[in-house]
Amino acid sequence: MKIKIRSLKAIALLLICYSATAQQVLPLYPDSIPNCKVSLKDAEKPMLTVYLPHADKATGTAVIIFPGGGYGTIVAHTEGTPIAQAFIKEGIAAIVVKYRLPDAGKMRDKSMGPLMDAQQAMKVVRSKASTWNINAEKIGIIGFSAGGHLASSLGTHFKTSYIANKEGINLRPDYMVLVYPVISMKADLTHSGSRTNLLGKEPTPEKVQLFSNEEQVTKYTPPTYLTHSGDDSVVKVDNSIAFYKALLKNGVDAELHLFPKGNHGFVLHLPLDEWMQPIFRFIKSQGY
Repeated sequence: MKIKIRSLKAIALLLICYSATAQQVLPLYPDSIPNCKVSLKDAEKPMLTVYLPHADKATGTAVIIFPGGGYGTIVAHTEGTPIAQAFIKEGIAAIVVKYRLPDAGKMRDKSMGPLMDAQQAMKVVRSKASTWNINAEKIGIIGFSAGGHLASSLGTHFKTSYIANKEGINLRPDYMVLVYPVISMKADLTHSGSRTNLLGKEPTPEKVQLFSNEEQVTKYTPPTYLTHSGDDSVVKVDNSIAFYKALLKNGVDAELHLFPKGNHGFVLHLPLDEWMQPIFRFIKSQGY
């Protein structure tokens, strides 16, 4: 009898753990994918992976996650899945976006492909908010490195819909978290690999200006938390500083946390609580 009771307890514990990390994978676009010149292989199609906290712990808040990778790959195994798991432990639903990588051979305008996918992700999450036990007015975003550029693009370009949105769904994130982000496309500040992959080797001044997101901040930009390390040798810390200054100039609530050491990708070696607990406190301070 004791063995059976213990077995039942073990099964119950497994079910609780499973429900706390329950996930579903779904296509980002239910029908045709916009801005495509060719048919995409299944492995190339943009997708969402949805992680929902246990119903008893759910806060109604959600975060959409954009992993980095220099717009040349997507490192979801380090800046996607483990980040989502950390959020759902806090009762925050987490949606990891596998966005399209810029490709002139497959896109009519490769610079717009990722942003279109980011806007579509926000549209899908808001449209499914009630189904996923999410408050549609408590949906934020987090982006890492080039994923931080994509997140900051979504947070500064939401007034122009680059996707079909006949429903008029609000594309503005309620809050932003940017982790060692690429912010600017200006030559003296940007990460050259991200810029080349997104805009090409010789981008027009108009494209550089459009995607230099420190230049796109307005008073309507969402409250933003930024974190970076001062010794980042890949993406200059000045990216975060420039964005922070633009937020302050426009009266947007902002918090900037700089680590003296950690270099790029510090999520791989700094204790998770050390850099994520301040993020949770910021989200809570904003009422989410």
